[in-house]
Amino acid sequence: MKINPGIKRTVTTIDENHTALEAAQLMTENQIGSVVVTSHAQIVGIFTERELMMQVVGKGRDPGNVKIKGVMHTDHLKIDPEASCDEALQIMKKKRCRHLLVFKDDEFIGLISLRDIVVLTLQEKDDLIQQLEGYISVT
Repeated sequence: MKINPGIKRTVTTIDENHTALEAAQLMTENQIGSVVVTSHAQIVGIFTERELMMQVVGKGRDPGNVKIKGVMHTDHLKIDPEASCDEALQIMKKKRCRHLLVFKDDEFIGLISLRDIVVLTLQEKDDLIQQLEGYISVT
């Protein structure tokens, strides 16, 4: 199954000069696990719950004094919208991340998370079960 149906095309962004505390508050307010980080309207990275825990809180740093640009994930975790869920999972496993930025060529399309992929995979399994049950009841 392709990741395309699960892509979040409306994402929350934050400038790289904001603090980790501001990013955490934004994520809490929007009930999300990541924000796309920008600089001069260009995407420069992603800041997630993982960076908050591993780069800020876990190291005893004050989130109100830590700029996102110093702790965000800059290894753009990119994927094409036509990629499969399996491809996305492989990238996530290799890069040890739960969010991927979706780009078509050089154009930012949106974001997909591990949770989105799980939902897509479960939908695919449910559809298959319904098809098999329909087949069994017909024969």
